[in-house]
Amino acid sequence: MTSGYQLNEGNGNEHTISTATVTAPTTNIDSISNSIGCGSSSDIAEHVRKFLFTSQYTSPIETETLAAELDKLEIKIPELLQSGYSFYTWPCAPILAWFLWERRHNLVGKSILELGAGTALPGILAAKCGARVILSDNCILPKSLAHIRKSCLANNLVPGKDIEVVGLSWGLLLNSVFNLGPFDLIIGADCFYDPSVFEDILVTISFLLERNTKAKFLCTYQERSADWSIEALLKKWRLRAVPIIIDNVGKGCGIDIVDLMNGHTIHLIEITREP
Repeated sequence: MTSGYQLNEGNGNEHTISTATVTAPTTNIDSISNSIGCGSSSDIAEHVRKFLFTSQYTSPIETETLAAELDKLEIKIPELLQSGYSFYTWPCAPILAWFLWERRHNLVGKSILELGAGTALPGILAAKCGARVILSDNCILPKSLAHIRKSCLANNLVPGKDIEVVGLSWGLLLNSVFNLGPFDLIIGADCFYDPSVFEDILVTISFLLERNTKAKFLCTYQERSADWSIEALLKKWRLRAVPIIIDNVGKGCGIDIVDLMNGHTIHLIEITREP
């Protein structure tokens, strides 16, 4: 991996998908927002974005007759427009969510940690598929953590009961980090958005993978600059990254991966500890 923290997609043959999304105004989410102190739609424009995950593609004519037979899941994500990173679902998240959805039978009973969860689409999907999930974001950003709880409640997941939400700052090995785990899988969507946090992320990943030797870190990332690289940092922290090909993501449901990327170049990598 030499530039743009991009790996040549030369090995692996994994594929993933995401359905069409629909946005719609909401009123009941406002009451949730006020109750957890995350602001209201009167402060910042807010809407709920709906993500529909299905097991196969059907034409509009077939949809009605086959609806009862389809394996599908709808996830509602409240978003605050014109706000910070944590309150909007970036293109990396649906791609990772679809990757997990296609492997949902393997998620049942697994313990999963999502780093930098933001609106938490992948983690919420994993929880709805039967995984034990901990969603994390920066511990010094209480509004971000509150918004994660809001996303959980919008999908009938009660924080502290059905799913966990914790503060975790990359690069800081606080007592709370030592109490996390064990994990089968760590996930992240678009964590590598700024070179200033690259090492902090990999320090955290290295520590977590050292304590969870059979776990791996699945991460989607958006290619933003040819000058950005994590190759040296991977070597420094004894980590190995392998690309996962996502060219056929969504094909089984009639979805084009290019549409999911929304004009960006997005990759999926698996990071593990060096033996």
